[in-house]
Amino acid sequence: MVRHPDTPVTGRATMLRRLARWCLAPLPAPPMALRRGPLRPGVFRSRLRSTRLTGQLGVALGVMFGICFVTGLLSHLIQHPPGWFWWPARPVGLYRFTQGLHVATGLASIPLLGAKLWSVYPRLFSWPPVRSIAHAAERAGTGVLVAAALFLLVSGVLNVSRWYPAMPFFFTAGHYWVAWLAVGGLLVHIGVQLPAVRAALARPTDEPRQDGLNRRALLGGVAAASGLITLTTVGQTIRPLSGLAVLAPRHPGTGPQGLPVNRTADGAAVRAAALDPAYRLWVVGPGRRVSLDLAALNGLPQYTAELPIACVEGWSATATWTGVRLRDLVALVGADPRRSSALVESLQTGGRYRACTVPPEHLRDPLTLVALRLGGEPLHLDHGYPARLIAPNRPGVLQTKWISRITVPGTR
Repeated sequence: MVRHPDTPVTGRATMLRRLARWCLAPLPAPPMALRRGPLRPGVFRSRLRSTRLTGQLGVALGVMFGICFVTGLLSHLIQHPPGWFWWPARPVGLYRFTQGLHVATGLASIPLLGAKLWSVYPRLFSWPPVRSIAHAAERAGTGVLVAAALFLLVSGVLNVSRWYPAMPFFFTAGHYWVAWLAVGGLLVHIGVQLPAVRAALARPTDEPRQDGLNRRALLGGVAAASGLITLTTVGQTIRPLSGLAVLAPRHPGTGPQGLPVNRTADGAAVRAAALDPAYRLWVVGPGRRVSLDLAALNGLPQYTAELPIACVEGWSATATWTGVRLRDLVALVGADPRRSSALVESLQTGGRYRACTVPPEHLRDPLTLVALRLGGEPLHLDHGYPARLIAPNRPGVLQTKWISRITVPGTR
């Protein structure tokens, strides 16, 4: 007998239909004897909970998470740039804005997430807990999304507070990879819930007041809480709001020479090397090497720039820096500053940020300095004495302190 050529295809289609029916088929109902405590019918009686409330909170939370993800991804790409990535030197405060927006939206999401979880909390005890294989997969995906969101917000708060002993992992890497997990889960969740949310938001409701509170008042309270958290954080950057920065560890003007410090010279173990009278800055090019002591650096043409230090933790502060243009140092070793990049290394012997690469768009910018002075005074040791990098529109972790060597690998 000759088998018809379409038979295998038809058989596979039949198997797929059976598998789909099996996944969507309801599971046997568990015994009623298990319905105790929060599993009892009618135990959650608040009329404030509704699909409409959940949808409104979800839309706001989705917007916040979207902005937070994009700005956080941008910060990661700036710090760990792939070959295709380009980041400009101007405007000088662009990174300051994007990273501040990242932290602000992340913190503002905390009350929103809390309210969203409260609005759907009864669903955790819905009966039966699992209606089908597909429903089990949906609930598992939602669990992953909630866990990832909580991880991001908690670790973000710990980072802003600089409480790193509570995180037994490198914050930047953990935050980055879990963010992708959260966004993937969020997109799947939106795809599943979008029809129900659209239907709920399309029909306005006049909800009765319950115990003096209605849905609008609840949403207003959540918005006020998000705004208050934002104000008490941005005060570490905006001086008029510094008195409100009760949740922020950094205050404008607090620190050596009126500028905050994250990593001190003692913490970096560079005090002896930085204060050594034999200190030299080496500039190494494709065909020439130059050694400069502090007197020689001060003898080169000096320039002044007003630039911010913008930290990944969200705080920033503007200061006046004076020093030698990096492009002038690169020119000393015969390299073309218009097309060259440079590796800037610190006196630190270890650490993830002991060196950074300055790309051509920053190297050739006249505001990129090897700074020797801050506010007209020699650099404080904790600010990078004897010399540090200061460049426009870069994170503070890439503004290398205690510079010992600048290497120009060649021109492009």
